[in-house]
Amino acid sequence: MSAEPTTRTRPPYVLARAEVRAVERVSPNFVRVTFGGDELYDFGTPGDVYDARIKLVFPPASGVLPDIDRDTDDWWGAYLAVPEDERGSMRTYSVRSLLVTDAGTEVVVDFVLHLAPGLTGPASLWASSAAVGDELWVVGPRRGREGRSGIEYAPGAASQVFLVGDETAAPAIARILEDAPRDLRGLAFIEVPVIEDILPIDAPEGVEVHWLPRGEAAHGLRLIPTVLDCLGDTGHTEIVVQDAEGEEMVWETPIYSGSGEEVAGESSGERYFWIAGESGVVTTLRRHLVKDLGIDRAQVAFMGYWRRGVAMRG
Repeated sequence: MSAEPTTRTRPPYVLARAEVRAVERVSPNFVRVTFGGDELYDFGTPGDVYDARIKLVFPPASGVLPDIDRDTDDWWGAYLAVPEDERGSMRTYSVRSLLVTDAGTEVVVDFVLHLAPGLTGPASLWASSAAVGDELWVVGPRRGREGRSGIEYAPGAASQVFLVGDETAAPAIARILEDAPRDLRGLAFIEVPVIEDILPIDAPEGVEVHWLPRGEAAHGLRLIPTVLDCLGDTGHTEIVVQDAEGEEMVWETPIYSGSGEEVAGESSGERYFWIAGESGVVTTLRRHLVKDLGIDRAQVAFMGYWRRGVAMRG
């Protein structure tokens, strides 16, 4: 009989069939879902989650969650091996909280409810009717493995951080601030649909968190000028959100460039910027920060989480 696999020989990720333990409508546009189950027992590392990306697999129209082969090191290939009409949909999310107790591991995810016509996808639809006992596949980092899988937040030795995002980035910003050293200093700007979407964050005392309800304003038109004004770019007159249609979503960090630009390595400046959300808004901020304000690319991570009017995949 072969020996049980050890942590060293097991894949660096966990592919877990997880069940819904709790569902809470925490605001008009956020649903908080808690996942649990024995298969999550070594999922993630508490205190070192930050903005780690995880994958969730939602059931197809039949409502039957697909079987995915876990006897392989290639979870993505195993997922694609499921017939297309049976495999459901996969989406990327951030962990809002990772709870590890003697009773097991629970993963908490905040879902944004994009329920307006033309904006609704399988994740929003699922979250809008999620109930205790429902199941999803969850893919994420395995506890105890080297490296920081899916984490982009890397301020290096920066003495001040700027965290900027819309409602889709709010859970990651919250987790970054709650995992950060208590002596962290900086500013966070979070644009959300309505004032009732302002949620508690246990941020370090030295970080000011500014929530920006946009109401009837277009996406990004409260966030962009507020950030630029804070950085001293008071010369802008009319903000035009860059149209990202037909382009790849922006994803530029100090150590990676989705567009093939030369990268400079981990930030070594006094300021570090982490900016995520709708790709056109992120691209617009990128242009102002790098081209107009001359902020070094090595000090900024720009990440398009989604694109207005486009159904996201993966």
